[in-house]
Amino acid sequence: MKTKGKISKTVEQPKPVTPGISPGMVREHAYRLYRDKLSEHPLTLKDWVLAEKDLVAAMEAEEEGVAV
Repeated sequence: MKTKGKISKTVEQPKPVTPGISPGMVREHAYRLYRDKLSEHPLTLKDWVLAEKDLVAAMEAEEEGVAV
């Protein structure tokens, strides 16, 4: 069901900024984070950036031995 007045803009996945992080890694992490949102709306640029930051934080915590 479409809602009037709402325009969702599809955004292509941006290239990751963090060295050593591939677009596939970010995509997989983003889909795990936002699986509830994906059924209704595509991911925004902000979603991609937050997913990359969360992935990097999780990887750093894993390296330090901290449970996430």
